[in-house]
Amino acid sequence: MKKSCLHHRIVRGVLACMLASMFSGIVLAQGENEVTPEVQGLYEQARAARKNGDDATAIEKYRQILKLAPHLAAAYNNLGMIYFDEHQYEQTIKVLEVALQLNPKIPGSAAMLGMSYFQLGQNDKARPLLESALRANPKDDQADRVLIKVLLNAGKTSEATARLKSFLERNPKDQEAWYLLGKTYLQLSEDALGKINEIDPDSVVAHEIAGEIDQSMHNYDLALVEYKKAVDKAPRQPGTHMHVADAYWNIGKWTTAEAEFREELQNDPNNCIARWKLANSMLEANESGDAAVAELNRSIDRCPGLMQARVDRARALVRLGKHADALPDLMLALKDSPGEPSIHYLLAAVYRSQGKREEAQAELETYSKLQKEASAKVATQAQDVTNLKNTPN
Repeated sequence: MKKSCLHHRIVRGVLACMLASMFSGIVLAQGENEVTPEVQGLYEQARAARKNGDDATAIEKYRQILKLAPHLAAAYNNLGMIYFDEHQYEQTIKVLEVALQLNPKIPGSAAMLGMSYFQLGQNDKARPLLESALRANPKDDQADRVLIKVLLNAGKTSEATARLKSFLERNPKDQEAWYLLGKTYLQLSEDALGKINEIDPDSVVAHEIAGEIDQSMHNYDLALVEYKKAVDKAPRQPGTHMHVADAYWNIGKWTTAEAEFREELQNDPNNCIARWKLANSMLEANESGDAAVAELNRSIDRCPGLMQARVDRARALVRLGKHADALPDLMLALKDSPGEPSIHYLLAAVYRSQGKREEAQAELETYSKLQKEASAKVATQAQDVTNLKNTPN
């Protein structure tokens, strides 16, 4: 095509061909007759200015082009692109609206116009333009990201969530998208909680959710108040005792937690987590290792992938002097969670019992290293909190 244009340079239609190439291949038939050597020259100057970072000169050249060629959609589009990059969104809107009136199919114009309306807070005008742009180019991630924000602003949480999932399939490492997805889930949770309270604020579910919110903020006293209200209403419903037991387990009240886990298992005998935490509470309270192993066996038989239960079974077996029996569980757990310090500590005990001093020493060194890293992380977080509290308002 380039060779043909050069060969027929003297023909007016060929000037249109060359300028069309320069303007990203977009020239409306209505504006072709306005393409003159003077317009072409101004375009070359605009392009050179843009390349050199002189947007002011490029803008002025495009304005001159539009005086000579007021129906040239590509010129409006290119001018709008400069305004958009300069964050002059009102000017962007003015010129891109004209571009789309002249040629509704200009690639990218609808997306830029929609994003400009979004930047000015005009979500109602932004949405149809962005949706149109994405129908033409479903993989326009920039337009998709802005449309998601428009939908969130409009309270269209379900639609935003669906788009975010599709976006993240293409961009699995996009942190902002993951943040927005978390934000949408949080909004959905708040909406659901509001609906639950609207239906019956004194229901089992309402008390359990209120307790979970308190527990997420480590306010276990208030969480227990809510959980116990749920138990009072439905003592034989699976899950009610589990919430109470888990709260006690988190604050280290092992005996009380154990009693609640047993109550939960009366309601839900197949609950692997409850059975594991029951055994864990027994170990923490220094109760019978054999009894703990029996509970852990039942938990692992039901849920063989529950590595916490395997680590606790290994711990119980080591206490009982059955070091060799503990090794298979530890090797599985090590493969699953190599950064867990307790696994290396228990492996050191097993290797030591087998006379493998070098292996035992290596595991102890790994255990010490991981513990130091964990402690340093906690100390850094604590210092950050202290610094934040001491920052003047």
